[in-house]
Amino acid sequence: MDEKLRAMLGFLEKYTLRPAEIVPEDMQNLLVIGISEQAIQDALYVGAIFQIMNRLADSFDVAVPPPAVFALSAKSRLERGYYRAPS
Repeated sequence: MDEKLRAMLGFLEKYTLRPAEIVPEDMQNLLVIGISEQAIQDALYVGAIFQIMNRLADSFDVAVPPPAVFALSAKSRLERGYYRAPS
């Protein structure tokens, strides 16, 4: 695994599991190895949305489909993308 990816994933793990431990140096370390501020922001936004969605799904006891359903959906998204123009 490349250094930038490992560092970003470590930062996101800390952000998810131990957010009170995040310090300015954590972000500075990412910037020093060449990860842009925009990339860090984007990763934080995605992480926050996933955390919110997971907590909501857990709270409402949302059923998770089996992996085969996700595989079918992934294939469809690769072929058609996420957007469908209105008819």
